[in-house]
Amino acid sequence: VLLLLERENKCKLKMKTTAVGCAMEWDGVSCWPAASVGESTSVHCPLPLLKPDNPPVLITRNCTMQGWSKPSLPYYIACYYEDYVEEEATGNEQSYFDTLMLIYSVGYGASLAALFIAILVFCCFRKLLCTRTYIHINLFSTFILRSLAVFIKDAVLFADKNVDHCTVSTPKCKAAVTFFQYCVLANFFWLLVESLYLQTLLVFTFTHKRTLFWVYAVIGWGTPSVTIVIWALLKNQFDNEGCWDNLDSGLWWIIKTPILLSIFINFVIFMNISRIIVQKTKAPHVNQSEGPSYKRLLRSTLLLVPLFGLHYVVFALFPDSVGTGPRLYLELLLGSFQGFIVALLYCFLNGEVS
Repeated sequence: VLLLLERENKCKLKMKTTAVGCAMEWDGVSCWPAASVGESTSVHCPLPLLKPDNPPVLITRNCTMQGWSKPSLPYYIACYYEDYVEEEATGNEQSYFDTLMLIYSVGYGASLAALFIAILVFCCFRKLLCTRTYIHINLFSTFILRSLAVFIKDAVLFADKNVDHCTVSTPKCKAAVTFFQYCVLANFFWLLVESLYLQTLLVFTFTHKRTLFWVYAVIGWGTPSVTIVIWALLKNQFDNEGCWDNLDSGLWWIIKTPILLSIFINFVIFMNISRIIVQKTKAPHVNQSEGPSYKRLLRSTLLLVPLFGLHYVVFALFPDSVGTGPRLYLELLLGSFQGFIVALLYCFLNGEVS
């Protein structure tokens, strides 16, 4: 794409000269030199588009009284294949991504609505406010920010279908991607805070919850802020290309490493919480009144899966290139509706709220 852009700029510089007959023309791939009426001009299939085992192919156009004729061969035939497989594949790919965008747009929209209502419920009923619900509110806020960041990023990067997204590079799109990455980081770290808090409640009987909350706030908001500032500064200095959404860049690990670390810490805590609850359920000193409460708590551990984001462990164990199609559907479907599920389980179906 960069090579084609360079050729386009050179062609446009030459276009400033006037010519009799057919003027110089850029067709998006090749620069056709000026020609007189009745003259034929040929160009080679550009190397970036030429299939390795195809011999060089000439594409010819005639200069007529009405202007340039159509090329003797379309590029997708001359450069790729001798049939329309490539065109059909492009159409199928576009349909696939349109469906994907529709799915996660519905998911994030449903999550936004549910989370706003959940926060409103917690704030209106003051008796519900405690350290646990304050943590829930912060977690809900990160889901809201993440949903808004997705819509903002899509609006900035993909609103104009005629823009080449591979090479576009504006302060607006870089800011949108940076904000999105910050929201994703904050979301994962507040998921981590939820698990740390629950672990603390089960292990320690007496804790200074107010002090703990400020520690959790530093973890949930401070760690993503420091990480994203470091990432943005290094991107601006060493990899200031495109919209900063290149996942092949080595700097991507600055963001990916804390996310993976939080995922696996959550997984370890989840397993430990499950172990503690099972032990307390089977303990011989547990009386009949305590037994059912521990059993209810054991069943409730299943609710920790959407809260802790443990389904991301499955995706984290495999490289990004493995099963891209099904992986995107599952990851975006679960990720977009996760905020809705969390609001449902920890607010609308919460016995304390009802």
